[in-house]
Amino acid sequence: MSDRLWWKHGVVYQIYPRSFMDSNGDGVGDLAGIRGRLDHLAWLGIDAIWLSPIFPSPMKDFGYDVADYCDVDPVFGDLAQFDALVADAHARGIRVMLDWVPNHTSDLHPWFRESRASRKSAKRDWYVWRDPLIDGSPPNNWAAMFGGAAWELDTETRQYYLRSFLKEQPDLNWRNPEVERAMHGVMRFWLDRGVDGFRIDVIHRIAKDPELRDNPASESPGPGWGGQLHIYDENHADIHGFLKRIRGVLDEYDERAAVGEIGLRPDQVATYYGKGDELHLAFNFALLQNGWDAHAFGRELALFDRAVPPEGWPDLVLSNHDVPRHATRYDDPALGDARARALALLLLTARGTPFLYYGEELGMRNGEIPPERRQDPLAWTLHPKVSRDPERTPMHWSAERGAGFSSGEPWLPLAADWTTRNVEAQRADRGSILWLYRDLLALRRRTPALERGTWRELPTPDGMLAWERRLADSRAWVALNFAGEERSPQLASAAIRDGLRTTAGAELPADASLLVLGPCEAAVLIVDA
Repeated sequence: MSDRLWWKHGVVYQIYPRSFMDSNGDGVGDLAGIRGRLDHLAWLGIDAIWLSPIFPSPMKDFGYDVADYCDVDPVFGDLAQFDALVADAHARGIRVMLDWVPNHTSDLHPWFRESRASRKSAKRDWYVWRDPLIDGSPPNNWAAMFGGAAWELDTETRQYYLRSFLKEQPDLNWRNPEVERAMHGVMRFWLDRGVDGFRIDVIHRIAKDPELRDNPASESPGPGWGGQLHIYDENHADIHGFLKRIRGVLDEYDERAAVGEIGLRPDQVATYYGKGDELHLAFNFALLQNGWDAHAFGRELALFDRAVPPEGWPDLVLSNHDVPRHATRYDDPALGDARARALALLLLTARGTPFLYYGEELGMRNGEIPPERRQDPLAWTLHPKVSRDPERTPMHWSAERGAGFSSGEPWLPLAADWTTRNVEAQRADRGSILWLYRDLLALRRRTPALERGTWRELPTPDGMLAWERRLADSRAWVALNFAGEERSPQLASAAIRDGLRTTAGAELPADASLLVLGPCEAAVLIVDA
C-alpha cells in the first residue's frame, strides 16, 4: 500500500464551517470548533477534510463572495487558528482542502472596488466590462444562475459588468494574464501554509466566449437560466489551458490535488481531467439526480467509469451543501434508514474517491426552516423552495442544548431529530449508521480492491445492483437490493473471507451464492480470488 495516494484512495469529508462546531457561543461554527472535533473524524477513519469557504466575505452567498483570498473571516477565526487546525489535522493523518472560488469575487473585494472606480482604472480589465447596446440593454442575453440577467449596470461608469450569480459576485476576467498570475499567487499562499489541495468552485465557467454571443433558447424557452442552452457562457475550450497551468502550480508541491465543481454532463465532466494534466478529480453530480432505482444507479456508475480517461480517477458524491441530503431525497416511512445504510455502502465501495458531507455518517436529514429564519439568498432571489438552508443545518453532536453544536442560538434551526440522531447517541449504539460508516471505512482501508481496484457490473435480477472490484488477488463483490422485499442477487459461488451487511447484526453466509438481502439491504463480500 506504499503507493496509496490520499486524494485517490482515501475518503474526503466536506465540512460546512458555519454548521460543524461553534467554539465561542455566537451560533456560527468556526475553525476552533472544527479543530476540537478532529478526533471524531480520526475515529471515523477520514483521510481529508474539505472546508467550504472561510475567507473574509460580506456573506451575501456565505463565503462564495470572497472579499480577500488570503485571510480568514473573523466569524471563523484567523490565520493563526487556521494554521493550528492544519497542524492538528496533519498530526492525525488528515489532509486539509480549501474551497477556492476563482470565477468571481465579492463586489467589496479591493480588486473590484478599483476596477469599478473608473473606466481607466488599472484593474478595469480584471473583470468583464462592456458597453450597453444602443437601446441601453445588456451586451447579450446571458442569464445569471441566481436569477435575472448576467449583467449589472454600474451607474457611475455607465458600463455593465458580468456576474454569473448574484449582482454582488462580479466575474473575474481570466483572459487577463495579471488575473491569472494573481490567482496562482492565491494558491501558493495557501499551499505554502500546508494546505493539501483545493475544491474549485464552478471551474467550468472561468472562460466564456470572447465574442459574447447570445445563448440559443432551450426546449423550454424563457427569461431565466433554464430558458437557454449554455453554449457560450460556460465550458469554453480555453478553460483547459487555464487548468493545465493551475495543475502546474499544484505540481510544484508534493501530493497536492484539486477537485473541480463542474455542472455538466458526465461525459463533459470527464474532459476536465485532460491527460492527467488538468484536474486530479472532477465532480460527477449525476448520482444526485437519480430516483431510487437500481438501473439508474448502475447506468450512471458505469457511464462515468468509462468516461474518465485512463490517467484519471472517478469520484463519488451523494450529498453536498447545494442539494438536499440524500437521506432526505430517498427517505421512506418504512425503509428510509435502510436506504441511507445501503447508500453508505454504495458510496464507499464503488470505484472512485468518496466525498462525504458532514452529518452523512449519522443519516442526517434536511431541517425545516421557518420563513423568518431563512438565510440562503436563493430563497429571496428565486423561490423559497430552492433554498439550500435545509441541508446546511448544524451538526448533531449530542442531546445537550444546541445539539452540542453551540451554547448560543444556532444560525439555522436544528433538524427535528437531533436529540436522538447525534454522535454521542450513535457511538453508544454498535448497530447505528455511524458505526456502519466506520466499519465500511475500515473495510475499505484493509481491502486493496475497494480502494484501488477495477469496477465491473455483475448481472442481477431486476431491482438489484451488483459489481465486482478487483486488484490482483484482492476481490470484492458488492450487492444492493433496491426492492421493498427480500431478494437474492444470485451471485456465483465463492468463499467469503471478510465483508459486512448494512443490516445491524446480520451475519454473512459462508458462500456468496447463498446471500439473500432484505428490503433495501446491501452487502460487500470479500471473496477468494
